[in-house]
Amino acid sequence: MDYDDLRFDLSDGVATITLDRPDEMNTFSGPMGESLGRAFRHCDEEDAVRAVVLTGAGDRAFCAGADLSGGADAFSAQGASDFSATPFHPTAFEIRKPVIAAMNGHAIGIGLTLALHCDVRIAASEAKYGVLQVRRGVMPDCCAHWTLPRIVGMERAAYLLLTGRKVSGAEAVELGLALRAVPGPAVLEEATAIARDIAENAAPLSVAITKRLLWQSPGMSPGEVEHAETELHHHLMGGPDAMEGGLAYLERRPARFTRSVSRDWPRWPDAPNSSKRDR
Repeated sequence: MDYDDLRFDLSDGVATITLDRPDEMNTFSGPMGESLGRAFRHCDEEDAVRAVVLTGAGDRAFCAGADLSGGADAFSAQGASDFSATPFHPTAFEIRKPVIAAMNGHAIGIGLTLALHCDVRIAASEAKYGVLQVRRGVMPDCCAHWTLPRIVGMERAAYLLLTGRKVSGAEAVELGLALRAVPGPAVLEEATAIARDIAENAAPLSVAITKRLLWQSPGMSPGEVEHAETELHHHLMGGPDAMEGGLAYLERRPARFTRSVSRDWPRWPDAPNSSKRDR
C-alpha cells in the first residue's frame, strides 16, 4: 500500500509503522491520520502481522503534536461532520494485534495521546512527554480522558491533563506512562524485541482474544469478566493451538501455532444476566 506521511514495513511477523515527517518532527497531519487508520486496519486483517511497532522517523521526535503550520487557523472552528477528536480509525486499542509504541523522541499533544492507544510504551530517557492542549486553548484528544486514567490512575491523569506540563522519560516511567525508558537510539530496538517475542512465541489467536478482553475489562464487572473468560476458554481449549502449546512445552521445542485471527475469531460473549460474583 502507498501511505502519505507514513512508512509501513513487515518483517518476520512484526509490522513497523513509522510516522514519517522527520523535517517537521513528525507532527500529525491529515494525510498521516488517514494513512495511520489504513495501516492499523491492514494490521488487524492480515494474519502475517503478529505484532506492531509504532515509531517516528528521525532521532528528535516520535510525534511533536499537531501540525501548527497554519498558525492561528490550526484550531479554527470545524464543521460538525468534518471533525473528530480522534482523527483516525481504527485506533491501536481497537485492532487485535499488540501494538508497542517506540517513542524514540518527544511525544507532545496528539503525539502522546495516540501513543496512549498502544498496549506498551517505551520512552526515550532524554525526550519530553506531555498532553499540552490546555496550554493551547483547546483540550486533550484521542480519547485521552479514557486511556490515561486507566493507564496511570485518576490523580496522575488529572495532574498531567490539567497542568499540561511536560515530563522526562524517567518521569514517564515513574508515572506509569511508559514501561521503561532507554536512550533514544535504543528505543526502537527495545520495542521491536518485545514485538518479536510475541510474534515468535505467543499463539496469535490467544493474544488477540486476550488483548480485546483486556481493553474491555475496566467497563465490566468481575462476574462479566469471569463469564467472558469462561466462554472464550471454550473457544480455545481442545483446539489445535492449545494441544500444540502443551506438547511443544513438554518436547522443549518452539510451538507451531496454526489458528488464525481472521479465520478463527470467536463469536464474542454477550454479557450475562447475572453472576454469583456480582451479587
